[in-house]
Amino acid sequence: MLIGLVGKPSVGKSTFFKACTLADVAIASYPFTTIKPNRGIAYVKIDCIDKEFGVQCMPRTGYCKNGKRFVPFELMDVAGLVEGASKGKGLGNQFLDDLSGANAFIHIVDISGETDANGKETKGHNPIQDVQMLENELDLWYLGILKKVWKSFARTLQNTKQDLAKSVANQFSGLRVLEEHVKKTLMKLKYDTEKPSLWSDEQLFAFAHELRHLSKPMLIAANKCDKFSSKENLNNLKNAYPEIMIIPCSADSELALREASKAGLIDYTPDEPDFKMKEGLNEKQKNALSMIKKNVLDVYGSTGIQKVLNTAVFDLLKYIAVFPAGAHKLADSKGNILPDCFLVPDGSTALDFAFIVHTDLGKNFIRAVNARTKQVIGKDYRLRHRDGIEIIT
Repeated sequence: MLIGLVGKPSVGKSTFFKACTLADVAIASYPFTTIKPNRGIAYVKIDCIDKEFGVQCMPRTGYCKNGKRFVPFELMDVAGLVEGASKGKGLGNQFLDDLSGANAFIHIVDISGETDANGKETKGHNPIQDVQMLENELDLWYLGILKKVWKSFARTLQNTKQDLAKSVANQFSGLRVLEEHVKKTLMKLKYDTEKPSLWSDEQLFAFAHELRHLSKPMLIAANKCDKFSSKENLNNLKNAYPEIMIIPCSADSELALREASKAGLIDYTPDEPDFKMKEGLNEKQKNALSMIKKNVLDVYGSTGIQKVLNTAVFDLLKYIAVFPAGAHKLADSKGNILPDCFLVPDGSTALDFAFIVHTDLGKNFIRAVNARTKQVIGKDYRLRHRDGIEIIT
């Protein structure tokens, strides 16, 4: 799974990325600090199942803290997109191509309104304009890809009587467009699927828009939520885009807390409303941390960063977390207890899970066992969030 961070320059994408991954990336207050995409590992946070079994887990990937399991996935930060990006402005074509393999987008918006359309410092900018710009550029990106081949492609489909949904999905598989995405789009728009070559430019744009929303779902991370105009702008943005999930956050605060925790200055678990200061902090450090507590945690309940990640994976993409777990033995062959946890699409079966864990497990699947109930389950058993499953081969 790959989730891409998008947005105009200087809205805090790289800060958000570093706060999630603690990767060493360039952060600056001027546009196009990021040119090449940064990739790193971020984590969703779930309740670990180890306490239910009276054990302490030993993660091979990710980590567990205070009973909270952090399960890894890949996050990508690309350079800021400006108006005209779909036509190559600001190296837009390169940056959009970098996003082609993403499963979903997190749109980082400067909700304070303190950066203009090009990412330069200002006052009173309307963040709604940033969302309008990015939505339009992403639609034009999809439209441009469709238009390059559409006329000849559509005529071929008509002449050969090929299935439209399957053919479009095959043609644009590089964008992670699935057949079900195309079918849902066609069902909503009610276009003439027998003669796609006759679709107007307006129809093709609407098709690209719907297909992009389904194949690249997006939520908004309303960053810099602790600034003066942020609350008013946040309310206005939610009213303007009621169909999009919008979550207030402060990437600067989360980065400061995670780095302080890594340095041993505080005890902090992401997405918690508080932290514990340790001995040895100077007054400047105490004051800075107290301001984060007062202006962000006490107001919003958390910095919002972990909530954004969890919402993107579990609500936007509708994935669930499943543990490979023996019904009578929770450790692997090396003695590691509950070493793994996998993110899988909701609706996955026990057989699907076997293939996800290892191809050989899927090929030699006989049955599975629910670690909690000790009951035998078949290959068609639909997995549930936080299931512990043993695969029998």
